[in-house]
Amino acid sequence: MNLNIFKVVVITTALIISKWGVAENKTDVSLFFKKQPYKQLQEVSELSGDLYKKLGHHGPAIENEYLALRMFFGKKSGIDLYSKSTPRLELATTGWYPTKEQQNHGWGGDYYHVGKTIGLGSIRLWDGTKVISLNPVSNRSARVVKHNNMSFLEMLSEDVPYKNTKVDILVRVTVYSGFRDAKVEAYALSDQEVKFVTGLTHEKGTRTYVQDNYIMTWGDSTGDVSAKKIQVGTALKYNSKDFQSKILEQEEQTLLISNSTKKLEYYITSANSQERVINSLERFSEYLK
Repeated sequence: MNLNIFKVVVITTALIISKWGVAENKTDVSLFFKKQPYKQLQEVSELSGDLYKKLGHHGPAIENEYLALRMFFGKKSGIDLYSKSTPRLELATTGWYPTKEQQNHGWGGDYYHVGKTIGLGSIRLWDGTKVISLNPVSNRSARVVKHNNMSFLEMLSEDVPYKNTKVDILVRVTVYSGFRDAKVEAYALSDQEVKFVTGLTHEKGTRTYVQDNYIMTWGDSTGDVSAKKIQVGTALKYNSKDFQSKILEQEEQTLLISNSTKKLEYYITSANSQERVINSLERFSEYLK
C-alpha cells in the first residue's frame, strides 16, 4: 500500500470545499527536509516510519490565522501546537521556531510540550488493556494539501500491530480560514474495526476540566523555547456517543477510548493569554460552551 490509499477519503475534502465555497485562504502548509529548507514538498514516505530528525519541524505542519499544528513523523506520531497571539500566518516566517525578539513583538511560539504524552488530540489504539502507538510500521507516509479556504495534513501508518493482526491507520488534520477549531479524522483502513485513543496533555499545575462533550486545559506555557511565560488553553471537542463512558486520568494526560469503529472524528482547538479576545480561562471556557 502507498500514498494512493489517501484517495479513499478524498471525497471528504471535496464535500468540505463545496460546502464552504471559495474565499480568501488564510491557511497554509509546510513540509520540507532540514537540508533543503526552501524546497516545499507535498508528500514524503519512509519504510522505517521515522523521519523525525530529518524533516523541518519534525513532520508535516498546517496553520490558519489562529493556530498551527504539526504531526511528528516518527513512532509518537503526536499532534503538537504552535500557539498564536496575533491572527495571521506565521510558519513561512518563523518555521515553527520564532526568535525571542519575534515573540516579544507579537509572534506566536511553541508553548506546548508533548513529550511522551498524547499531545493535542493525537491518535493511538486501545487493545483492551493498554494504549498502542502507531508503531512499528512497514511504511509511513505523509502529505500536505492547501486548497481554497482550507489546508490539511495526512499521515498513513501501515501494518501497525494490533491484537492478532496488523492495521493501516490514516490520520487527517484540517484547518479552515476563519475557524479556530481544527478537525481530526482517524480511519482504520482494514476489514476489522478498532478502538482509537485520543485525549489531551496536562502538565503539573495545569487545570483540566472534563465535560460531557469536551475536555479543556488551561495553564502556564510548557514549551522550552518560549521567550516569556504565557497561559495556554487547549480543548478537544467530541461526540460522547463515539466514546466509552470511562475516561482514563493519568499523571500527564487525560485519555478517551472510542467505541469499536473504522472512523472517528473530533475537533481540537486552543487559545492563549496574549490574544486580544479569547485570553483567559473564563473566555476560553465560554467559547467552548
